Amino acid sequence: MMRTLYIRHFLALSLLALSAAAGAQTPSSAPPKLEKIDESGDAPITVTAKPGGEKSISEKREQGKVTEAKVKTGKSTYYVKPNSPAGSAQPGDLAGSANRGPQWKVMEFDLGKKKKSPKEQEAAENAPPPAPPAK
Repeated sequence: MMRTLYIRHFLALSLLALSAAAGAQTPSSAPPKLEKIDESGDAPITVTAKPGGEKSISEKREQGKVTEAKVKTGKSTYYVKPNSPAGSAQPGDLAGSANRGPQWKVMEFDLGKKKKSPKEQEAAENAPPPAPPAK
């Protein structure tokens, strides 16, 4: 016990002496000279929005509830759907969460139909949704 106490004291004192010696050293070279920067010559930085950054949102509804929203921003298109809880899940449970991540359509296969021209395909995507049947 006595030896470990002396060794600890010796290590602490030697570390203290080394740190004091390192701090007391004077630098051998002078610090580098700093250049003064002229701030009046530069114009302020401005940020502008990219052209063609339109955003459009179209919603699909069933019985007054939104079932799907299609969001188109620039070249990106994604779909957002509400989360319908499974079974008897309550709104605080893990399965009853109201949040659901957006979905991107990666590939679409249509094996039974003829291939549409790009103009026809664009016209079909931009067409307004059909009116609900009158009762």
